[in-house]
Amino acid sequence: MRKYLLLFLVFSVSLFVLLVGFNFQSDAIADNEYVGTDTCKGCHKDYYDSYAKSIHAKKAIPGSPANREGCESCHGPGGVHADKGGGKGVAIFAYNKKMSPMERSAKCLGCHRDSRHLVNWDVSRHKTADVSCDNCHSVHWATKGKNLLKAPEPDVCYTCHKIIRAQVNKQSHHPINEGKVKCSDCHNTMGTFNVKTMLKADSVNELCYKCHAEKRGPFVFEHPPVVENCLICHQVHGSNHSYLLDKKTPQLCQSCHNVAFHQTYPFNKQDTFTGTKPFFKAGLVARSCRNCHTNIHGSNGDLFLR
Repeated sequence: MRKYLLLFLVFSVSLFVLLVGFNFQSDAIADNEYVGTDTCKGCHKDYYDSYAKSIHAKKAIPGSPANREGCESCHGPGGVHADKGGGKGVAIFAYNKKMSPMERSAKCLGCHRDSRHLVNWDVSRHKTADVSCDNCHSVHWATKGKNLLKAPEPDVCYTCHKIIRAQVNKQSHHPINEGKVKCSDCHNTMGTFNVKTMLKADSVNELCYKCHAEKRGPFVFEHPPVVENCLICHQVHGSNHSYLLDKKTPQLCQSCHNVAFHQTYPFNKQDTFTGTKPFFKAGLVARSCRNCHTNIHGSNGDLFLR
């Protein structure tokens, strides 16, 4: 009998606590009502003016904040915030470091999750690195860059990818700084099945072939490293050697080719004009494997010759 009384007592106390908590929560929700965009405008005029120029303020777009609660669609009800006299982060959802990247992105995904561009966001490298939507995008500014970016490409990417900035500034590079190639031409910043580098292709080669179709082939004689991965010989963003090569020729070729009695051994003093060797007197001058083997990506003639 005591056992049943004890269980009844525990159940009664739990039910009382639950009901009291629910009432407190209901009162808090009732107090924190939507106050309207005009109230926000009174204190945050600069933010309102920039928001009014953005795509989020367009009523012609179904489901936009302008067709719902305006500012409070993203920041939450502002009743308590206004009653307390405002203040950054006071009883309002503020996009700052106090809010986790997951919480900030969740606000955006509430509307944008069904976008086809965000299909792979949950497996993207950016999400796993705690990058949130507002790190790159602004919900207010309308003139900073396309897609409400805080800065145009590639500057917005360079904010985090400083090593890539240094590589692109090397003497041989893809024309990224010149504006002819954008980061988003090769990478999907919202994620792809190629999780590590978020490439817009199933492999590195398939991505390169989109611009360099002449390297695809098919060829009668294929160069094995070309078929395997372009990055075996090339640096993708920039290099101090011509053609974005990882090393200059002939050193790059000699990484794989070391054939006796062919000029594949390291040159020394004997290969110069004053050397004692009867052949290849100018071994150190204007010598490159590509002087003869020009079709190094693939050829219909043996040995990749001209």
